[in-house]
Amino acid sequence: MTAHILVVEDDESIARMIEATLTIGNYTSRICGDGQSAVGEIDSGQYDLVLLDIMLPGLNGFEVFESKTDDTTPVIFLTAMEDVPNKVRGLRMGAEDYIVKPFEAVELLARIEVALRRTQQKSSILTYQDIVIETDKHEVTLSGTPIILTPKEFDLLVFFVKNIDIALTREQLLSQVWDYSYTGETRTVDTHVQQLRKKLNLHGSLVTISRLGYRLESQRL
Repeated sequence: MTAHILVVEDDESIARMIEATLTIGNYTSRICGDGQSAVGEIDSGQYDLVLLDIMLPGLNGFEVFESKTDDTTPVIFLTAMEDVPNKVRGLRMGAEDYIVKPFEAVELLARIEVALRRTQQKSSILTYQDIVIETDKHEVTLSGTPIILTPKEFDLLVFFVKNIDIALTREQLLSQVWDYSYTGETRTVDTHVQQLRKKLNLHGSLVTISRLGYRLESQRL
């Protein structure tokens, strides 16, 4: 699933450079140029991660962090302030990371990947389009409506959502979801995929790859 990232940066040239870097990493992004607007954007809950400059007009980055009510979206401070006290302050506030400008594109992408992975490991909730999966409760909703899945249907759905846009063979699915080696029988996988498509309206998203297996697309066809 493509992460959507908020870039809070008042220097337009730097913001566009960051935006271009995120595109290389297959992330989508939105740029916000002042601290006051950033608070509302963060609290909207539509972002998977925030890249937050400290020296901003209106509220500075630390004030933005303290003013936001969303405590679930990870924040990485991006700043030219490289002194240790400010770095310690940012990390103690709860930021995922603190990166000093200038930085290499590959470093930024690596730090983002680590932050997103760490956040996803903490979360017991997975989302895919209008599907919400609560892994701790073993519950699934489609547009707010509870959907009853068998245990294996649930496990298969979770595996697909954690591997968006990846071609998965039937053998891989048998091994990872059913936890046994491939023995020549693939109808079990096919039957469960058909049920997921039917129950969760995934006919245009959970696609068949001829002679291989299946792939859950990030965008509906």
